[in-house]
Amino acid sequence: MSDFIYIYRNSPAAREANMGTPEARQKSMQRWMTWLRELEANGHLKSAGQPLDRDGKVARGNSRTITDGPFVEAKDVIGGYSIIQAKDLAEAAELAKGCPGLEDPDGSVEVRPVASM
Repeated sequence: MSDFIYIYRNSPAAREANMGTPEARQKSMQRWMTWLRELEANGHLKSAGQPLDRDGKVARGNSRTITDGPFVEAKDVIGGYSIIQAKDLAEAAELAKGCPGLEDPDGSVEVRPVASM
């Protein structure tokens, strides 16, 4: 089994719709926990990861310029990440199809292999 990182992205509007009220937040978290528990039960969840705050800074280039961010130019928001174990990239991508964030038309899961050092 290899490790893969899932990077969860959605639109600011979807984030607000899913987290804007206590009821919406609870419903969203229930969907996420159900999916993560299923991955864990099937031996695919190495780390549920953490949600990420919307605030941040970006250091760029050899000038080491610091800008507000982290997504100054992007139309999407990285909401969090998880570490998944799968036999290969194809299986990891297939598992990502169950992500509750994909209920949002703008939602996506970036699936990246974790390189060994």
